Amino acid sequence: MTLSVHAMTVGQFVPMLGNLAKLLDKAAAFAQAKKLEAGVIEGLRLAPDMLSFTRQVQLTCDFAKNSTARLAAIEAPKFADEEKTLAELQERIAKTLAWLNTVTAAQLEGAETRHIVVPLRTRTLEMDGLPFLQKWALPNFYFHVTAAYALLRGAGVEVGKQDFLGGV
Repeated sequence: MTLSVHAMTVGQFVPMLGNLAKLLDKAAAFAQAKKLEAGVIEGLRLAPDMLSFTRQVQLTCDFAKNSTARLAAIEAPKFADEEKTLAELQERIAKTLAWLNTVTAAQLEGAETRHIVVPLRTRTLEMDGLPFLQKWALPNFYFHVTAAYALLRGAGVEVGKQDFLGGV
């Protein structure tokens, strides 16, 4: 059996983003039950220099769509990073899922050897597709989705490992 880049991108990102959407549902219910002011959940951080919950969700979506697009050599949709509410974050996840579901396995054929260039703030990342997927795309995606989960858990939202894994 051959493992495809499509299985390792779309096949991983779609279910995890679905799980993240369900975590946001639980966060919204928690905020309503606790009568939290708007923005409390969205602004959660574990440390002052950490990115907020909102930014963790945005980056989870960005790593999914941008990494898949780079590997497929296609253009990813651009999102303005203007979400302020859990409902708006849900919309971002939904837009990301809708786009990911348009990417076909054929578009990702040969992606493991495709040269990937990612301009960063202080340097440019360059590598072939497989190391890009293994060392950059997947670790960053899971880092940000895990940070979002941990922020909710730390705030008292009743989420557990099965919520993160999606009932596997």
